[in-house]
Amino acid sequence: MTGTTTTLAQAQAELAALEDPKARAVNERHGDDHGVNLTKVRALAKRIGPDQDLARSLWSTDDTAAKLLALLVARPKAFPRDELDTMLRTARTPKVHDWLVSYVVKKSPHAEDLRLAWLTDPDPVVASAGWSLTTDRVAKKPAGLDLPALLDTIESDMKQAPDRLQWAMNHCLAQIGISHEPLRPRALAIGERLEVLKDYPTPPGCTSPYAPTWITEIVRRQTAKG
Repeated sequence: MTGTTTTLAQAQAELAALEDPKARAVNERHGDDHGVNLTKVRALAKRIGPDQDLARSLWSTDDTAAKLLALLVARPKAFPRDELDTMLRTARTPKVHDWLVSYVVKKSPHAEDLRLAWLTDPDPVVASAGWSLTTDRVAKKPAGLDLPALLDTIESDMKQAPDRLQWAMNHCLAQIGISHEPLRPRALAIGERLEVLKDYPTPPGCTSPYAPTWITEIVRRQTAKG
């Protein structure tokens, strides 16, 4: 399909051909109602190439696989701020939510405005997107962030936060501990006291999401690299 315009019907037919019952069973265990292999969706998006009109058409179908493809062929800078806000609130599934934030919103000129708006949103899933964007800033552009205040909020709110919001806050806690050495002792202490995700099942070879273990392991690797 390279070099030609792909229609919505063609893209939907390609996605339908990728449907795999085994993949659907695995995805549904994680709250994602689609049966496509994500590597194959990425390959399809690469063949199609950037296409903002197609992205909007795919998104409007409200089909999860179509939304994932939409995010891969979209032009992140082409979305107005309010459209991105609406998209997040209608993302529905965890993978669509994650890809929207990671592949589109983070590359948008509206990322900081949305980060601030979402961070205190009463919807915990929306708030989790604000925390995800904050974690990205902690790692890449921390200037201007009040990191001690973020730790205050994490310390007071993370333990009782709903799952997705808790996960996002925990990631921010770990990133502060990893990236900012002066605050590392406090980040470790918060993680140890709250014990969030301490018993999370972690496959062999993977790093535990428990913040003290996560921080310690990543810092060890960075130190080993010199």
